[in-house]
Amino acid sequence: MKTGPILVVEDVPNVLELLEVTLRFKGYEVASARNGIEALEMVEKVKPVLIITDILMPKMDGYAFVQKLRTNPATRRIPVIFLSATYVTPEDKKFAINLGATRFIEKPIDTEDFLLTVAEIMLQEPDSGPEPLNPRDFYLGYRDRLENKLRYKNTQITRTERLIPTLPPEQRPAFESLLQQAKHDRENIQSELDEIYRVLEELKTGK
Repeated sequence: MKTGPILVVEDVPNVLELLEVTLRFKGYEVASARNGIEALEMVEKVKPVLIITDILMPKMDGYAFVQKLRTNPATRRIPVIFLSATYVTPEDKKFAINLGATRFIEKPIDTEDFLLTVAEIMLQEPDSGPEPLNPRDFYLGYRDRLENKLRYKNTQITRTERLIPTLPPEQRPAFESLLQQAKHDRENIQSELDEIYRVLEELKTGK
């Protein structure tokens, strides 16, 4: 059985707290980070034996974070569980597995299933690690996933904006909160897309 810390990467504070408490209650040592950039620093610092990461996060999301893990021989063999409430289509999951994810769990998290998955992975012998995607395949696949999510978020925001004025006053705050979260998610997705377009252009021109 693997021994060492589990790194949890999640930008939503209450979800991060839930995961930390759940794991610590079962006796696991836990470290945490709020985005992919912090997570890369924590990987160097604590040498986790398992990483559990959200996908949609600011600064560096889960897809980009795991691609960096897989292209580094020192971190390629660390098993990864992806968590997501947004990236849940078959294409999203296929891309996650192609990146080298060990498992994919949809939010909201079923605690019992989550703990069983963690225990199974902790008992497995480490393998040689997946071969990383080459940069062009990664960025093309990543672009497709983000463009799809941006379309979805734009539709969600438009529907919510149309709905709010028709609601009774007591129901509006909950939907206004959903709208703000959707706009925040859209900003994160657009920021990642802008960076991907830039990188793909550089790959195309050979810069």
